[in-house]
Amino acid sequence: MAEHRDGPDEQHRRPDGVDDTTVAALGKLSEALETVERARGHLYSLHQLIGHADLMLDDAIEQFRAAGHDGIADRIGTDLLGRNVIAGRWTFQIVEDFDDGYYALFRELDRRAREELAGGRRHLYEAEMKERRRTRGRPGHEARPGGDR
Repeated sequence: MAEHRDGPDEQHRRPDGVDDTTVAALGKLSEALETVERARGHLYSLHQLIGHADLMLDDAIEQFRAAGHDGIADRIGTDLLGRNVIAGRWTFQIVEDFDDGYYALFRELDRRAREELAGGRRHLYEAEMKERRRTRGRPGHEARPGGDR
């Protein structure tokens, strides 16, 4: 009983019958999803940065006009301001397509694999790595909050 108290909680313990190869595969799928999560953050950064740049063009156009450069202001205002960044799409449409398509499918397949193979448990690979690497009984090395009492 003390071993369980000093180890991972139930949600981070490998279910009976789940082998090392399966835990490693689930861990790799989780790692891939985490990478996609990071890419998604960059996509949202692109969305916000392009939107901000487009709004900054208003000031640039106004300043070109104030400096007497109406031709440049007209070209920027007509050709660039409000332009699609990819054929037919502003960045919000790219974000929506990504979220509703690739990202949603990736998350769903990750969830289904965990449910089918590990009872829905997440981060089993990492939980087991933590158990191998931590120093039992050492402050700052507890298995979980309040776990080494």
